[in-house]
Amino acid sequence: MKTQVKKFEIPILGMHCAACALNVEKAIKRKVPGIIDATVNLVTERATVSLDPRNVQLEAIARAVEEAGYKAILPSSGSDRPEADEEESARKKELSQRQRELWVGIVFTAPLFFLSMWRDSSLLTTISSEAWYNWVLFILAAPVQFYTGMVFYRGGIKSLASGSANMDVLVALGSSTAFIYSITVLLFPAELGRHVYFETSAMIVTLISLGKMLEAAARGKASLAIRKLMDLAPKEARVLTPEQEEKAVPVTELKPGDLVVVRPGESIPVDGEVVWGDSAVDESMLTGESMPVEKSPGDKVFGATVNNNGLLKIRATGVGEETALAQIIRLVRQAQAGKAPIQRLADRVSAVFVPSIVALALIVFASWLFATGHFVPAMVRMVAVLVIACPCALGLATPTAIMAASGRGARQGILFKSGEAIELAQSLDTVIFDKTGTITRGTPEMAEWIPLCVPDNEEYLALAAGAETGSEHPLARAVVEGAKSRGLVLPEPESFISRTGLGVEAMVNGSRVRVGRPGWVSSDLLSERDNMVMQELALQGKSVVAVSVDNKPVGLISIFDPEKKGAKDAVSELLKSGITPVLVTGDQESAAKFIASRVGIDQVIAGVLPEEKVRVVEYFQSNGKKVAVVGDGINDAPALARALVGVSVGTGTDIAKEASDITLVGEDIGGVVKAIKLSRATMRIIKQNLFWAFFYNLALVPVAAGVLHQVSGLPLYIRDLHPMLAAAAMALSSVTVVTNSLRLSRFKF
Repeated sequence: MKTQVKKFEIPILGMHCAACALNVEKAIKRKVPGIIDATVNLVTERATVSLDPRNVQLEAIARAVEEAGYKAILPSSGSDRPEADEEESARKKELSQRQRELWVGIVFTAPLFFLSMWRDSSLLTTISSEAWYNWVLFILAAPVQFYTGMVFYRGGIKSLASGSANMDVLVALGSSTAFIYSITVLLFPAELGRHVYFETSAMIVTLISLGKMLEAAARGKASLAIRKLMDLAPKEARVLTPEQEEKAVPVTELKPGDLVVVRPGESIPVDGEVVWGDSAVDESMLTGESMPVEKSPGDKVFGATVNNNGLLKIRATGVGEETALAQIIRLVRQAQAGKAPIQRLADRVSAVFVPSIVALALIVFASWLFATGHFVPAMVRMVAVLVIACPCALGLATPTAIMAASGRGARQGILFKSGEAIELAQSLDTVIFDKTGTITRGTPEMAEWIPLCVPDNEEYLALAAGAETGSEHPLARAVVEGAKSRGLVLPEPESFISRTGLGVEAMVNGSRVRVGRPGWVSSDLLSERDNMVMQELALQGKSVVAVSVDNKPVGLISIFDPEKKGAKDAVSELLKSGITPVLVTGDQESAAKFIASRVGIDQVIAGVLPEEKVRVVEYFQSNGKKVAVVGDGINDAPALARALVGVSVGTGTDIAKEASDITLVGEDIGGVVKAIKLSRATMRIIKQNLFWAFFYNLALVPVAAGVLHQVSGLPLYIRDLHPMLAAAAMALSSVTVVTNSLRLSRFKF
């Protein structure tokens, strides 16, 4: 029986660091038989799980996650993700609990800190020497340790029970060591003296809790892109009933085929086709283009775009999860949930980091105890090492950048299917473009009217266009639209005959008009000069139709598929970036070279069949090139799949989009340049994040261990890095990495 693979997105609550994400991932893969794949993203706080629903129950995943110390929010029946309200409610509840814990920590830690500082600065010498003074410090520290810090104990214990260790283990060990030692001093002051470290344990717990709260707020900003996209969709629609009455209904109740009324200024609630009305629609949320698009009957419109100035009646074709907006959200989630290859380095390091740091802390403790013979300095150094080494920044370095980049791309109409696509795009050095529908608009337009009689009278062009109004052929439509654009009034044909493969013949204003292939229209009457003109136009990649009136040749019409607006600028930007553009097409060489010259592409490969496009890609790859393919048709799909990065143009076929790694929502190929620039910026940010995360640990762990203890020129708080400073620095490092990643949300293209 064939495996039925289904992908579910499961929000996970309670994760704090990269090790947490790895623990959840391992728990799902190891404890739930039949899981095909599972990826956990710390920043989005989601597990993306692939499974066969006939063999695996989601409840088993929830149990495995709970046993690992976390909570899974399962999808409702019949869905692949939980309801947004349910997830939001669970997250708010968890955040509220964390805030209460933090406030308890702040309320008790603040007086504890000041009382301890006053004691250490000898301002309260008389009072602080009293036996009850340390008990006051204990009373203040206990709620912090066992209420605010309980989340670290629970997480650490469950993490160890599942066979791994996370950040909670380090925090619990560090704070508990200082707290337990202080309790021992409290109970046996004669043997150990009177100096306690309750403020150290409390400050560690409170500062790290504060850092986690700030980090969660920053991560919330990183995930803002999806929430903004979701908020674009209207919640209500006006449906036209069979009695032609408007009825307001929730968008969730709409069905394909419903007739929806959209007034000026309103958001369009569904994907559909205009059946009545004319308007300009703002599609910037889909394409990134600020200019509104004119819509009239027969044109497609998309949900969440804005109807600017006319009343529209729209027949719904895509509702709910089938709308373009829903698909964009799905792609953005997919990109944010995936792992870029560079993240594997951080994952591998994080997997061994915590056990290594615990071992190092014990070595530091033993070394200081042996060197000094005193327990307290050895304990302080061990606690500082445990706290300073938390690998949070390391785990956040890549996913926060990927999340911010995919959100920024989505707002510009650039959809990355995965984190891997974001990473790979930065290495490209060759971009292969398809011609029709990619470099060109894909719809023919009339280029020139060339009269063959004197005087030049556009009346004959009007007759030709009038004859063509009865045809649905793309070239006929080009003639009609071209004549209208010149302000000509088109007469109605009195009779009409379409000659397949040849052209049309019609009676217009009492004249017999033929429009079509020159050889069929009037080959024996065309002069040598006329034939030379046609050959020259053919070399430019233009199609030529001849027009005769009452068997007399009166003109030639040249038609071509023009390049897209912005294509030349996009190619120019690629060349400036050191990337080689190549045009590969199945069209004839003359047409390909003409279009290539207009947009600035020097390298052209023409007359290529779909299966040969793959061989072209392989040829460049065999020469060491990092190749992207940009296309829009079914014939481009194999090459899109074979390329290092496949880019599909949004106006193209579904097959092309499925085969690609990046989808441009609009038709502007300038999105290719934007995608590469965003990819390069993302990799710069990730490398900066990883550098500072590694540098932070490599630099400060030795300081926490006491390597600067003998350097007398430095302040004491740096020479002997206090655990409180270590906790503050650790929290600051995570916030710094997230904030650095958020710069991508404002990336200027």
